[in-house]
Amino acid sequence: MKSGWRGVVWGLALSVSALQSAVAQADTSQSFGPLFTKADGLLAGGIVIGTFFAQRLDNHYASRLQDSSTQANKKLQALATFVRTTAAPGALIIGTTMYAVGRITKQARMAELGVHGTEALLVGELTAGVIKGFAGRQRPSVEPRNSHSYGFLRGFGGGDSYRSFPSGHTVAAFAAASAVTSQTADWWPNSRYLIGAAMYGGAALTGVSRMYNNRHWASDVIVGAGIGTFAGLKVVRFNRSHSGNKLDKWLLSGSISPTGDGGHALRWSLMPGVTIGEKRSSR
Repeated sequence: MKSGWRGVVWGLALSVSALQSAVAQADTSQSFGPLFTKADGLLAGGIVIGTFFAQRLDNHYASRLQDSSTQANKKLQALATFVRTTAAPGALIIGTTMYAVGRITKQARMAELGVHGTEALLVGELTAGVIKGFAGRQRPSVEPRNSHSYGFLRGFGGGDSYRSFPSGHTVAAFAAASAVTSQTADWWPNSRYLIGAAMYGGAALTGVSRMYNNRHWASDVIVGAGIGTFAGLKVVRFNRSHSGNKLDKWLLSGSISPTGDGGHALRWSLMPGVTIGEKRSSR
């Protein structure tokens, strides 16, 4: 493995370690505390500083990762493909599947994790999509060593080649990682760092894979990680503080119950006793 690839991996590993510690600090307020805290400001400041320095190395790392021997490595190609597809569309598929299975099998925690992870993913991707349109940054595959090519609003009409900033796959990966880590920390506090290391580590590999595939600059990945992390943290924190919000009450209120004729009925309701949908099935 070339030194360029090792440098990117180690740099991302250190960044993820710092990010995980910052996230743990940002997520230690009480369940009914404010949505945004001072720790969030520190986390945001760290991301801004990291992006500033990453931009100075964008061209360097883009060039190193496109080295012919690095690109010819079959194992790296396979790993990049795996983590990329796991992030998108994998994260959405996994989240919705967990929600569906949790509802059907009456495993409330699985359903909650699935729905909140999916919410975080959608919030993060929507935010990133708007920024992509306004920033209009050119992808490294269009013109190498031209990382400073931005165009206001160019991302809306210039096509996918000008929607590099930030990395959407990285947003998806970190949104899922932060939502899962934050949510499970409520249930198994002692496992926070173990789960976090696995989730954030995988998310970091997703970011590196986007650079390896010449689709994003290093700073795209850093900002994508920040947006995704904030999306996951805020969705979970909001739902902690607003456990009775209408969206959760609707999505998590369905039930499957037996009927008198030996079949089963699937019911959803916005409020107790008011059924808005019912589907029956017989054995």
